[in-house]
Amino acid sequence: MTWRTGPAVLTASATLGALVAPPAAAATPSHRRTAEVVTVAHRGASAYAPENTITAFRMARDQHAHMFELDVQETKDHKLVLMHDTTLTRTTNVERVFPGHAPWRVRDLTLAQVKKLDAGSWFGRAYRGERVPTLGETLRAMGGSRLGLLLEIKEPRLYPGIEARVALELRRHPEWLRPGRLVVQSFDWTSMRRFHRLLPAVPVGLLGTPASSQLPGVATYASYVNVPYGRLSAAYVRRVHGRHLRLFAWTVDSPSAMRRLISYKVDGIITDKPDVLHGVTSG
Repeated sequence: MTWRTGPAVLTASATLGALVAPPAAAATPSHRRTAEVVTVAHRGASAYAPENTITAFRMARDQHAHMFELDVQETKDHKLVLMHDTTLTRTTNVERVFPGHAPWRVRDLTLAQVKKLDAGSWFGRAYRGERVPTLGETLRAMGGSRLGLLLEIKEPRLYPGIEARVALELRRHPEWLRPGRLVVQSFDWTSMRRFHRLLPAVPVGLLGTPASSQLPGVATYASYVNVPYGRLSAAYVRRVHGRHLRLFAWTVDSPSAMRRLISYKVDGIITDKPDVLHGVTSG
């Protein structure tokens, strides 16, 4: 079976580490299904396990995801941890453990403090004691999984220099720097320009919906445009592909919406329910 990767054609039997990507070293995870779409587990299989935890990432693997997505922020002592919100209140017990640290921002606590938090009980009793992982812990835990990684740098304006620290951590785990294994994304497009200068072989993605007139400029440094699915049309997907960019749509949990996006020929779908997308693409 062959599948579409912009100007290049690859076989689905290729391994992730063996892929040689087309222009801008764009990542092309190798386990596409019949519908030719990459399944990206949003913060892991986050419909079924606490988001941004190693448990959720392993569940994504078990549910046939091709990639898992995570969010990176920094602690007070500049350690890289996985957290979506800029505060810890929604997904940990930080208010009880550190009642005097309001508003409980990630950047105001040290890694040692963050490691004292329960990041699982909010989701369900079965996950009590789940910890907030560091980026390094996650890269080690998932290194042998053969999954690709979609790494979002969250709110980089709050963490000057975070791009360099993420790049350094990735260099410590070179298996993630193999072609086809990694994409780094952000809503902050300037941050992605900085990251691209640090690790030019790693493809970057822009979260948002660039205007058609912006796509030529975007294509000079980015490889992906990752768009909220409600704003998508088949014509827009064609315009993105016309600039040799790839497009991931987020966050899609409805089978009917998944089928519609597949008909548009999006390159990937980011979902909280990778098992549902696997059922759509393998049915």
